[in-house]
Amino acid sequence: MSLLVVGLSYRSAPVDVLERAAVHCADGDKILHQLLQREHIAEALLLSTCNRIEIYAVVTTFHHGLDDITDVLTHQCAVTLGELSGHLYVHYAAAGVQHLFSVAAGLDSMVVGEPQILGQLRTAYTGAEQAGTVGGTLHDLVQQALRVGKRVHTETAVGAAGASVVSEALTAAVAALGGRDGAGLAGRRALVLGAGSLAGLATAQLRRAGITGIVLANRTPGSAQRLAELCRAEGTPALVVGMDGVAATLSTVDLVLCCTGATGAVLGVEDIGNATSNRRHPLVVCDLGLPRNVEPAVGEVPGVILLDLTTVARRAQRLGTASGAVDSAQQLIEHELHSYLVAQRTAEVIPTVAALRKRAAEVVDMELRRLDGRLPGLDAAVRTELARTVHRVVDKLLHTPTVKVKQHAKAGRGETYADALRQLFQLDAQAAAAVASTTTAVRHSA
Repeated sequence: MSLLVVGLSYRSAPVDVLERAAVHCADGDKILHQLLQREHIAEALLLSTCNRIEIYAVVTTFHHGLDDITDVLTHQCAVTLGELSGHLYVHYAAAGVQHLFSVAAGLDSMVVGEPQILGQLRTAYTGAEQAGTVGGTLHDLVQQALRVGKRVHTETAVGAAGASVVSEALTAAVAALGGRDGAGLAGRRALVLGAGSLAGLATAQLRRAGITGIVLANRTPGSAQRLAELCRAEGTPALVVGMDGVAATLSTVDLVLCCTGATGAVLGVEDIGNATSNRRHPLVVCDLGLPRNVEPAVGEVPGVILLDLTTVARRAQRLGTASGAVDSAQQLIEHELHSYLVAQRTAEVIPTVAALRKRAAEVVDMELRRLDGRLPGLDAAVRTELARTVHRVVDKLLHTPTVKVKQHAKAGRGETYADALRQLFQLDAQAAAAVASTTTAVRHSA
């Protein structure tokens, strides 16, 4: 069993392809279950954000696993493999682990070092766990990735400024409105469509930027009300309107942020209406949804500036991040990757070691019972000392092969050595596998 990662992101695909492949939150469980029904997939996790769709799977073989994953993806996205293949990236085994560590650290993000990816990865893991598609391998891997991501953020300068897709979009919006830094939003009003994590982050950053007022709209009013109450508690006026009141609100705001989980556009040219007439400043619309929340034609309306994920990506890539911080983060990831792979290789031979010791203990017990039959009158103290002596002899004999197999495992030759031990001592391969599955189950439940 090995890790296989198949995905596409803003790095490999344009926004129009990403939005076609985007997975609605309601479809996540269905995709996970479809993956696990495939013959060559044992575990699966789906990571879907505003700029990436990735499947992490534990597969029996590379080619069969890849076929299973791409088949599920193409059916879900209603696209052909030919349309997707040019944009997909694939990572296998150690390369897959390294990719996940880089993702968790924010090095593969649109805004390098953004911290939101840790929460998104944690949410993806929770969803897969609740769906029953996570086993011991993905459990250990994701927990390690989360730890690595935290280390990178606390021990390197990557993401020190706390930048995110939202903050980059707001910075671009400020520039479009003619201001600089946060001062460009002082005295202005904003409309936020959506009430999820991105909307929460957007309202928080708008408050810190000195926005005069915030209007919230969401298909579920209760969620928008909670965000509005938080804004008011922090001293920023906020009100909630229904989705049918969005068009009328547009003429009263300077900035619109769209970050809903809708599968189609929620803001079109018709909604803009008269919102741009008699304005001294342009109406800036930031579309952070995937699929897109705003019809592209909105950007062609006079007096409207449309900023989407493509705009944010170009800006983030142009600004970049201090190479020294990225180098430090990559070095940390390399170290963590090495440690993880060594631990995994060692874990792979542990069942053989356990089976060897179990086999030795069974032989000793059998011989001691035979001794009891031959010498029923043997003094109890003598028998106890004899048993201790035999066990010590066996432990010393097993010490060297046990140490050697672990050393070979760290060097990547453990399986060959473990196979030799199984043959030399006639160990049952199924018994060793049973020990492995039991150990994994205990570790996962812990």
